[in-house]
Amino acid sequence: MKEMFRAILLAASVFALSVIAQDPDGVVRVETQLIPFEVSVSDKNGNPVKNLQAGDFKIIEDGSERRADFFQPIVKSDTGRPMSIVFALDVSGSMTPQEMVRLHTAMQTFIGRLADYNSYFAVTAFGMHVRTVQGFTNRPDKLKKTFDRLASDADGLSTHAYDAIDDAIRMIATKSPPKMNGRIPKRAVIVVTDGFPVGDVVAPATVIERANNAQTSIYSVILPSFSPLQRTNKPLPTLLEVSGLIERTGGKTFYATDKNFEDLFRSLAEEITSSYAIAFYPIEPNRNGGKFHAVKIESTKGYLVKQNRTGYKDKP
Repeated sequence: MKEMFRAILLAASVFALSVIAQDPDGVVRVETQLIPFEVSVSDKNGNPVKNLQAGDFKIIEDGSERRADFFQPIVKSDTGRPMSIVFALDVSGSMTPQEMVRLHTAMQTFIGRLADYNSYFAVTAFGMHVRTVQGFTNRPDKLKKTFDRLASDADGLSTHAYDAIDDAIRMIATKSPPKMNGRIPKRAVIVVTDGFPVGDVVAPATVIERANNAQTSIYSVILPSFSPLQRTNKPLPTLLEVSGLIERTGGKTFYATDKNFEDLFRSLAEEITSSYAIAFYPIEPNRNGGKFHAVKIESTKGYLVKQNRTGYKDKP
């Protein structure tokens, strides 16, 4: 009887291991915490690159090469990798009603482009104050009604952009789980502004740290009213870029240089859907002390790889 019990136990163990190996997400289901990174890839002309595989990337941690234990692109599917996106919209007053209408139309087109993906959106508005206008939803009709309700704050004297981004990150951290059905979601804040941050309470460095901790990339859309051009006819960098907020979270800035915002949001949709989740388990699962580990993710095909953070820390 004991021999039979051992045989059954052994068979059950082998079966369990085979189930783990056949996991469609490629994730080994152990208690150790995965270390996730979000990366986007572009070619030499700056065009987003899709349809890459795990073997197209090389992970270097503290100078040593690592293997990816988890890899997942964004694909068109209701059950694909989810996306949690928060719009942070500047309503400080300098935008004209006509600009607001064009912006809302372009944003609805953007949402329509992501309708075939497993995507959820929320909306916040900011000027002198930051407020949540719409919690996370995947219903385009609710978002359309939300945009229709938005209006400029004619008395706005401040533009609390960093505070608004910080609030959006907190919303993602509390309302968007770090894993959904075994999948690591794409988390992003899209800040749409025509001005520069004024009067913020939260410092840029704090926002960057919180974005990294929440695995959130920040994208900025700069509207024409405050897109002054250099002599090269290129827009001047905004404070959002100078602070490092966009670059150090793996995001990108899009400048609207004409009255048609739809092309801009089309490019933004391509950028967001061309990203990949890459994760690995720490070599020593229970190490602590708060040590920082530098991580560099490279393309084996020579593409430019942009990652949402430069490394991670052990538990304190």
